[in-house]
Amino acid sequence: MTGYILTLNAGSSSLKVALYPADAEEGPVLSGQVEQIGTDPALRAHWAGDAEVRRDLKPTGDGHRAALEAVLDLISERLVDVRVAAVSHRIVHGGPHRDGSVILTDDVLEDLAGLSPYAPLHQPHNLSAARTAAETFPHAVQVGCFDTAFHRGHPWVNDTFALPRDYYERGVRRYGFHGLSYDYISRRLAALDPDLHAGRVVVAHLGNGASMCGLHGGRSIASTMGFTALDGLPMGTRSGQLDPGVVLYLMSEEGLDVDAITDLLYRRSGLLGLSGLSHDMRTLEASGAPEAADAISYFVFRVRRELGALAAALGGLDAVVFTGGIGENSATIRQRVCDGTAWMGIDIDPSANTSNAMEISTTDSRVRVLVLPTDEESVLAREAREHLAGHRKGTSPS
Repeated sequence: MTGYILTLNAGSSSLKVALYPADAEEGPVLSGQVEQIGTDPALRAHWAGDAEVRRDLKPTGDGHRAALEAVLDLISERLVDVRVAAVSHRIVHGGPHRDGSVILTDDVLEDLAGLSPYAPLHQPHNLSAARTAAETFPHAVQVGCFDTAFHRGHPWVNDTFALPRDYYERGVRRYGFHGLSYDYISRRLAALDPDLHAGRVVVAHLGNGASMCGLHGGRSIASTMGFTALDGLPMGTRSGQLDPGVVLYLMSEEGLDVDAITDLLYRRSGLLGLSGLSHDMRTLEASGAPEAADAISYFVFRVRRELGALAAALGGLDAVVFTGGIGENSATIRQRVCDGTAWMGIDIDPSANTSNAMEISTTDSRVRVLVLPTDEESVLAREAREHLAGHRKGTSPS
């Protein structure tokens, strides 16, 4: 009986899944996601080499469990007696000390639940999926892979805030996120060009959630995201960088409580808030509304500003990598980000950029510019294989 690794990436209203062979470093035999959980759930999936399967699902009180059951039903129709050897979970927050994946024991899950205030829109759903998977596959190894882990080697000055020092010791520090994506891109660069991988690279993970990371020798040195996934770049519905005095003002003068501020900053800001139209960059690019143009201009401005800041943190720049839904697909955003950066040594080829080539910089560009699709699911599968092979201890820090 062939063993498989099931990867789960649970969001607030989605469940992204993939199924990999456990004993071979191959691509997924199945990949897909359940979208709009809680409102109008639909399963969209691909068997390798086949056309897309789409199924409308009924909303239920436990939407993520129902979404997982729909995925399992689909799998069982094609694969008889499926043995899931491991389930590998993307979990947003691993805390200040976890620098790698772990096996999810009850004690670890309890500890991770205590981090939910640090990632209120992600962590509870991540952990709910992990508990559901543990009940569904009681004999499978449950592996947790953390978006924060890749950034745990930051210099202290890149992780701390200028608050009384005991807050840092209590966990109020910059964590950085999107670590699974940056891990994948770092390893991809090592395979493509070891010399470039050894240099100073800024990776721009631009999507509905957006951040940037400065890599030196393939390791994270600095990230635009901080204590939570709110900081840094404007995102689909998240504000990005914000003067903390704004929050104090909203509390004291506008009378907003914690729940109202959370809703404002996480769900009603970013591209959606600036445009008043949509959180989706594709919709904004197609719109002729001046508010859409303003939202795009602000997004581009912040990406370019953070690019300069990260280059300074790295002490120079050898390459820029665009990834994520916007970074991989929007030639317009890439062009506009790179416009005016000749002083940094960036010069992109408009034709290569428009055609979404892997390398879009000119031969004369001192800084290389690449477009690399990310693959967080393959990182989840890789980590699970290593735990199955006994190459990782899988223990929680004391």
